[in-house]
Amino acid sequence: MKLKIGQTSIAIERGDITDWEVDAIINAANSTLAMGAGVASAIKRKGGVIIEEEAIRQGPVEVGEAVLTTGGNLAATHVIHAAVMSPDLKTDADKIATTTRAVLALADKHRLTSLALPALGTGVGHVPPAAAADAMLNAVVSHLRAGTGSLKRVVFVLYQDDALKAFTDTLKRLGAVQ
Repeated sequence: MKLKIGQTSIAIERGDITDWEVDAIINAANSTLAMGAGVASAIKRKGGVIIEEEAIRQGPVEVGEAVLTTGGNLAATHVIHAAVMSPDLKTDADKIATTTRAVLALADKHRLTSLALPALGTGVGHVPPAAAADAMLNAVVSHLRAGTGSLKRVVFVLYQDDALKAFTDTLKRLGAVQ
């Protein structure tokens, strides 16, 4: 599923986010920026501990903030650590939307042109995929419609069927109301 807004394409794909060749992949982080479980663990395993070490030097941060590190051994040049939850691993759709906006602002600040994002908050955060899809896609679409950023490609790389369906359905709905 794809949608084009201005010069930027938004796509929903199934896969392993650690394999994507983009300027930055997004890590669903907690505010300490330690990379323990879920997407973070997969990124650290494939990209190397240097990613976590660099992130921790920039933390802790507030929930809703994001930091940029090297991509280590990943195909992606960078990792953006999106602090979507506190160490108690609780989050909600509002925090996901705020954090997504922080990721987009950081991408623009560093003039990144391509991002791969997971379904923030749907793993250990236990947010329903439909709520995460609504929060994240609305933030991305609003950002792109403002037309001031550097992004040319935004891909939501989803690992599980329920997230894939929720993000695809939400993008179809948003595309219909352009």
